[in-house]
Amino acid sequence: MNWKSALIKHNGTDRIAVYFEKNTELIARIKTFEDARWSASRRCWHVPDTDENRLHFKIELAQNLTPNEEGITSIDNFRKYLLSKRYSPNTITVYCDALRSFLTFYRNKSVKDITNEDVILYNNDYILKNKFSVSYQNQIVNAIKLFFRTVYEKSIQVEKIHRPKREKKLPNVLSKEEVKAILDAHSNIKHKMMLSMIYSCGLRCGELLALQPVHIDSKRNIVLLKNSKGKKDRIAPLSPKILEMLREYYKLYKPTTYLFEGQTEGTPYSDKSLQQVLKQALEKAKITKPVTLHWLRHSYATHLLESGTDLRYIQELLGHNSSKTTEIYTHVSTKSIQQIKSPFDDL
Repeated sequence: MNWKSALIKHNGTDRIAVYFEKNTELIARIKTFEDARWSASRRCWHVPDTDENRLHFKIELAQNLTPNEEGITSIDNFRKYLLSKRYSPNTITVYCDALRSFLTFYRNKSVKDITNEDVILYNNDYILKNKFSVSYQNQIVNAIKLFFRTVYEKSIQVEKIHRPKREKKLPNVLSKEEVKAILDAHSNIKHKMMLSMIYSCGLRCGELLALQPVHIDSKRNIVLLKNSKGKKDRIAPLSPKILEMLREYYKLYKPTTYLFEGQTEGTPYSDKSLQQVLKQALEKAKITKPVTLHWLRHSYATHLLESGTDLRYIQELLGHNSSKTTEIYTHVSTKSIQQIKSPFDDL
């Protein structure tokens, strides 16, 4: 298989990250590995760090190296800084892992002696040489820049680093028929409710799992999303249909702290379990596309656009900072494209 691998820490657990260009066949093959998971924050698949998997993915012994003592202390200081600035746990993990990779590369050099030229060399001799993804390369650059500016108060000229152009990938969108099949697949009301909430309100996975009963305002028909991505609060409308489903769900489950709780009362439902709920729904609906939970959010935005909702409102509903982020849905909306008559029809 045409992929690259690296050792990482994910949620405090040793894992093997597997990077490859998006390909349906490769995705199907990586899913055959036990406990293979997709990380949206890292933009890669990852599998358990076992001897068997190390052998399969040809993890080199050199990757077991760690930064020198000064580097380890620097990473710890960087982590404390990120915590104090209240960066999200995912961002802290990604940035610290990126910095650990960089400082391991320069483990024979004092951190204070690292220059802008060293960063360029690392970019060329490690990232590009190993053909790591564009998103991973940008994460490394962002982490290095922030580290030197905050911990060492030293300026790294990022403009000189070969920061790649971001890939302009279109969001994956399901048809309304496919969405309905997924949402109707489960007879378990809790499972049906969680997937329905993501689609009906355009939620991110983390936003759904952080919801509490007090965040549902049935009188105003809205849901309050607290401390979402970017540390922002926002509201999303609740359809009368979803509100009725919520009332039925609430009577049956009587959640206490979180709207969707795990097996232990007062603890949130886990994201891994929610991914399994989607996987089971896809199997029941006989949908073979590599659908993720985020596809439901993309589909919500695209379907709103196709029904005539103004792009500005969609931006607010999704919580996007920039309208440019929301405008990507105009490229996948089929409303206008379907009205174009092909010259082939006139032949």
